[in-house]
Amino acid sequence: MNLSTNTVLITGGGSGIGLALATRFHRAGSTVAICGRREDKLREARERLPGLLTHVCDLSRPEDRRGLAAWVVSEVPSVNVLVNNAGVQHVLRIEEGEGDWGATQEEIAINLEAPVHLATLLAPHLRQQQHSAIINVTSGLAFTPLARVPVYSATKAALHSFTLSLRHQLAGTPIAVIEIAPPAVDTDLGGPGLHTFGVNVDEFADAIMPRLAAGELEMGYGFAEQARRASRHDLDTVFQQMNQQR
Repeated sequence: MNLSTNTVLITGGGSGIGLALATRFHRAGSTVAICGRREDKLREARERLPGLLTHVCDLSRPEDRRGLAAWVVSEVPSVNVLVNNAGVQHVLRIEEGEGDWGATQEEIAINLEAPVHLATLLAPHLRQQQHSAIINVTSGLAFTPLARVPVYSATKAALHSFTLSLRHQLAGTPIAVIEIAPPAVDTDLGGPGLHTFGVNVDEFADAIMPRLAAGELEMGYGFAEQARRASRHDLDTVFQQMNQQR
């Protein structure tokens, strides 16, 4: 992938991994559009990256996803790269009962329904573009789950599976299908102050961009790179180690 010649739409691009990827595509010379739920975060991103295009939407809502697709095709018709990055993560204790079921539904909708829906909405447009791509951001937890975030882990495993099927279905088209699997990254995933551990987000993004440029179709970093390459026996061992404490 030539990082300097694209028009890129990044979901969840106002902070975290999404903003880090947006910054690097922007610096390389690509046109970048991002979406998110918070206008204040999008405004901060615009101030940081002159020329950045932004759209407010809630990806848990099908009508907002359709609105986003219509907006980008109308207002940014040269878009040739979709980065499905938006995600939320919640701790869920099954033995404690239903809890906030709305939060669980939102987690499934944003992490899985949105990337599937946006891929189907934008694939016909992307097929008409040169050097087009759909990039799905999954997780190292797609390969071995963290039991205290079971829905997040399951949605990322499902998105990994969907990415494989999508790549197969689109093999005869101009659309490359790429998976990026981050490890734990120090972002606001799950809410401000709740995910202040893991790899520095700039370290992660700086490692990933050259691999995108080199044309890799599946890539991870740190734990996620180890997990995606591990044998089933190794994954079972890692699962036990990760989940020793309930």
